[in-house]
Amino acid sequence: MREPTVLHQIEDIYYSCLAVVGVPVNSVAILILSQGKCGLSKCITCYLVAMAMADLLVIITDVILFTVIPFHFPGTYLDTTPAISLVHVLLSAATDISVWFTVAFTFDRFVVICCQKLKTKYCTEQTAAVVIMTMSVISCLKNTAWYFIYEPEYMIGNVPWGCVISMSFYTEAVWAAFDFASMILTPLLPFILIFLLSGLTVRHIFVTSRIRRNLLNQSKSEVHTDSEMENRRKSIILLFTISGSFILLWLTNVVYFLYWRIMNVRDYTGPHDPGYITEHSGYMLQLLSTCTNTCIYAVTQTKFREQLKNAVKYPFTAIVKLIK
Repeated sequence: MREPTVLHQIEDIYYSCLAVVGVPVNSVAILILSQGKCGLSKCITCYLVAMAMADLLVIITDVILFTVIPFHFPGTYLDTTPAISLVHVLLSAATDISVWFTVAFTFDRFVVICCQKLKTKYCTEQTAAVVIMTMSVISCLKNTAWYFIYEPEYMIGNVPWGCVISMSFYTEAVWAAFDFASMILTPLLPFILIFLLSGLTVRHIFVTSRIRRNLLNQSKSEVHTDSEMENRRKSIILLFTISGSFILLWLTNVVYFLYWRIMNVRDYTGPHDPGYITEHSGYMLQLLSTCTNTCIYAVTQTKFREQLKNAVKYPFTAIVKLIK
């Protein structure tokens, strides 16, 4: 049993609430976006639907199967070694997919805004589908290796229960290289790429906006509206809110990851250790990122709000029609 610290009590409530909120929120986002009625291009819609599906998978595997059920319902099949190993593979793959879909979306928006010549060839629904499928397959294949790092903690009637990490994971060079590559690929490299691409996009927008403003000021036309910049405004807002949310919610995790690797932290003195508290707090913030995108769509996209209102009203209108 865990020591009933304040952090652990918060975690017990937090993960249960995250499961209750995360599943319907992402399901609604998938349903609304997949209809293609939000005024977004098919390319953007493809990435957003994929991101919502990946976030839903993270909620199901990491929050529900790995955290909530084993804690509140101990002794189920999920506590057997094969089940723990499988869930770890699934949650690792889902996390990788969720993170790298965000990278793919950020890169797609970077190309749209900063690379006009490449835009027509790259920013298509077909390209988005290929990128999404490729990332999904690579993430699943790469994370399959996690299944083989665990050994049973104890045996009951020839059934392996619990799990401990195999000693070979710490002693063999192949596992050491795999572990290091996994931590670089998620979260360090995606965090750097999203931060870099967002920064380059901001710089490009400032430069082009200044140039276009000067041209408009020099123009003799009485109409000083810039339709092209106006059309790109919603896409820019969507990019910055999604990328900014990802960076903020993953920041604690990434900073602690760097500290953990540089200082070579191996263990904690207990649940009151600042390192332990920082790690668990960063993990909670990281998982919160699986629920924020739908809120971002509702705040920044007018047509998404309209579709969301219609979805909320639909059960009530259907009941009224049945009564009449």
